[in-house]
Amino acid sequence: MSSTNGENFGQAKETATVSPSLVAAPDKLSGNADTTGLPTGHKSIGVLRIEAIYNSLTTTSLTAILVCIFLVGYAYGLDATVRNVYTTYATASYQKHSLLATVNVLRTVFAAGAQFTSARLADGFGRVEVIGLAIVFYLVGSIVEATSTGVDSYAAGAVIWQVGMTSLQTMVTVLIGDLTSTRLRLFAVYIPNLHFAITTWVSGNITSTVLKDTTWQWGIGMWCIIITICVAPLVGALLFLDRRAQRISSQRSNAKRLSLVETFWRLDTIGLLLLIAIIALILTPFTIAGGIKTTWKTAHVIAPLVVGFVCIPLFVLWERRAPQPLVRLQDLKDRGVWSPIALSITTNFAYALQGNYLYTLLVIAFSFSVKAATRITSLYLFTSFVVGPFCGLFVYRSRHMKYLVVAGTVLYMVAFGLLIRYRGDSSSSSRSGVIGAEVLLGIGGGMFPYAALSSLQVALKHEQMAIMTGVFLASHSIGHALGASVSGAIWSQVLPSTLEEKLSFQSNATLPRLIYANPFAVAGHYPVGTPIREAINSSYRHVQLLLCVTGLCLCIPLVGFALCFRNPELTAAQTLAKEDDGDDSNLAHSPVDAERPLKI
Repeated sequence: MSSTNGENFGQAKETATVSPSLVAAPDKLSGNADTTGLPTGHKSIGVLRIEAIYNSLTTTSLTAILVCIFLVGYAYGLDATVRNVYTTYATASYQKHSLLATVNVLRTVFAAGAQFTSARLADGFGRVEVIGLAIVFYLVGSIVEATSTGVDSYAAGAVIWQVGMTSLQTMVTVLIGDLTSTRLRLFAVYIPNLHFAITTWVSGNITSTVLKDTTWQWGIGMWCIIITICVAPLVGALLFLDRRAQRISSQRSNAKRLSLVETFWRLDTIGLLLLIAIIALILTPFTIAGGIKTTWKTAHVIAPLVVGFVCIPLFVLWERRAPQPLVRLQDLKDRGVWSPIALSITTNFAYALQGNYLYTLLVIAFSFSVKAATRITSLYLFTSFVVGPFCGLFVYRSRHMKYLVVAGTVLYMVAFGLLIRYRGDSSSSSRSGVIGAEVLLGIGGGMFPYAALSSLQVALKHEQMAIMTGVFLASHSIGHALGASVSGAIWSQVLPSTLEEKLSFQSNATLPRLIYANPFAVAGHYPVGTPIREAINSSYRHVQLLLCVTGLCLCIPLVGFALCFRNPELTAAQTLAKEDDGDDSNLAHSPVDAERPLKI
């Protein structure tokens, strides 16, 4: 695709250079260098290449890219949906169902780091290169999961797969921000997720058929073939457009590839490691400290918490003097930036509280079948991605997003109230109530989370767009990690003692432990309506009540963050940021603002 000296990448309107001194650490650490990192006038190779593609786009080529993105989104979206079910059965098969939250936390912790890293690599090396790297992690993780013999090896595979999947997802989101106008952005970000209108109804059939005819191992392993086939058209299209942009570009970029040392500082590797350590060391212990016998006072819980909190001031100190900090401080001071990020964390925190154990609750307390429970857990995605495109068209027409965001957060709060009201029994009214609550939650979710992402992207210069998209998606993962950690802590601390209390009338002293370890296998032996099954259901309903009340409390600041959004008028430009925005007064005019064939 390019020569090794990195000088064959097309650039539409300007010539940019990258000086090694701009990424050398010693000057910055001694306090003599600019604390904001590289000037955005000095474009990275990945940014120059994608801008050259953008400026040569036609309606046909953009449509082709969006179709390829839809195909890739279909693949990893369906995989993620069914794999969540397989993860539940995998942990249960190892008699470790209660470690489901730990696996979820580990996945989301590493996902946050992958989103930062993949965004920076995409600017430094190119979008296609990072997509290829993401696929490698995706395949290796799937193989490790499918061949695992215990929960430890399965968790390792889940982490590797999550790094690949989230990196691929990040690149898809960044590409949409690269190649679409601010008016079209919200509609375009829903394209990788339109498949959920079908996936919701297909996923239940897939999981039930796979679990009936084969095993969860095969259900995971087959995605190694599927994802490779689905990603190939997108990679091919980007390579074609990259070469075409090189041929028609009037100038060539003088930007050169960074050395290994320069790449180390540009990625802020130390900051990334510190951030991942903070998240992992603080959140994970909350999910392993409970159970039938709580272990909050043991060293393996206290030590990670202490080290994690010690890393926080170290991270802040490092980021203040880092050669290339993860996020520019002046960006985070803008309410148009911090409010979408705060909203993303809070939204996913609340959602994970009600969603992480929803499948278990549906099967046990509501007595839904595997197929029905799988479909209900997908209702949020189905509804949000049916409503979302219409919201995108509304924004394209109205050119504003804020009121949509505020209305969506209010509906989100109402949905949590319904989840508290209908939290579990086998009656038709209760079943209808939980389905209605998930649908309303999805309607709200279709109105504001992706609008928040679009609002963030359109306010940033193109040079900062990829990394801040990574920050936003990482905040998404951090919110999920917080939700998984808190839900796991509530589940592991409350459910065992509640089961023991509710089942104290029967003589089998080991039954509460057996139900807690593998609820699907044990609860099925007791028909609905029997005293033991009613005691089991009551225990699960009590825990779900606590989870949903906590989520409802989080909805209050959620609405507040939505009210802090800016409400600019959207245009046909790739970004609303002007050359005199921010603290950099000598920025070169971005080529993405220039005249180009496509204007939508």
